[in-house]
Amino acid sequence: MAAKTDTEVIIGGRVITLSGFESEEYLQKVASYLNSKLSECSQIEGFKHQPIDMQSIMVQLNISDDYFKAKKEIEDIQAQLDEKDKELYDLKHELIATQIKQENTEKKAQALKEELDETSKKLLLMEALQKNQNHDKNHDKKI
Repeated sequence: MAAKTDTEVIIGGRVITLSGFESEEYLQKVASYLNSKLSECSQIEGFKHQPIDMQSIMVQLNISDDYFKAKKEIEDIQAQLDEKDKELYDLKHELIATQIKQENTEKKAQALKEELDETSKKLLLMEALQKNQNHDKNHDKKI
């Protein structure tokens, strides 16, 4: 388990000590985010004229809005990732099926080639025998 970190940060112009099990860099990043939200809300017309509790609520609403938008983006990205995973899974299975078909086709082609070679040998042998028989018949006629 990580050690607890205490670090001083500035939020809204006030020095605050943050404690947590995250790194000091992370805690500074959180403080920086809060400062940017405070600054962003300060730019809204009428924000500074609101009571402090209302200003706090507006900042919280802005942070909540960021959170839900980020959460939705993550969900969308996860859905895209899931779809890509499914596509990849389907493509891998299609590749395997195609490889199996190719192997079977190559085996059939090899078997047909061997059959053709055997048939060619038989044909040559038969032609040679027929030629030999024709030669013998012609030779017998002369005698």
